[in-house]
Amino acid sequence: MGPMSGPYVIRGSVSLPEAELMWRFSRSSGPGGQHVNTSDSQVELRFDLANTEALPPVWKERALERLASRLVGGVVSVRASEHRSQWRNREMAATRLASLLAEATAPPPRPRRATKIPRGINERRLREKKQRSQTKRGRSGEGWG
Repeated sequence: MGPMSGPYVIRGSVSLPEAELMWRFSRSSGPGGQHVNTSDSQVELRFDLANTEALPPVWKERALERLASRLVGGVVSVRASEHRSQWRNREMAATRLASLLAEATAPPPRPRRATKIPRGINERRLREKKQRSQTKRGRSGEGWG
């Protein structure tokens, strides 16, 4: 088996620490014919988020908070079993974990600044409302007789 395709970058200069990744392989359901009964192509990748030193403390805090529902004892796990080859599933799992962590460690969005509605726009809205009510009033057929 060749080397993994480089470090999986989470964001900037931070990437998944190869040494802290825990791999587990098992038989996968899905395509594969007779081959599927003999090969462990499903991959489960686990990463100890609570005890890692690879992430900046701020990121780590953020990730622990955001992934709280997915963590089991501070460990986040990702599964991949779409492909027939264990190799491709490993790639998938690692990429998935990296993007999950990237999302979980992203800085929070800027709060929205409330702005005032321009007067012209408000006036136009009221004008159109009045127009519409006139139109609808005209449909009622009163005053016709």
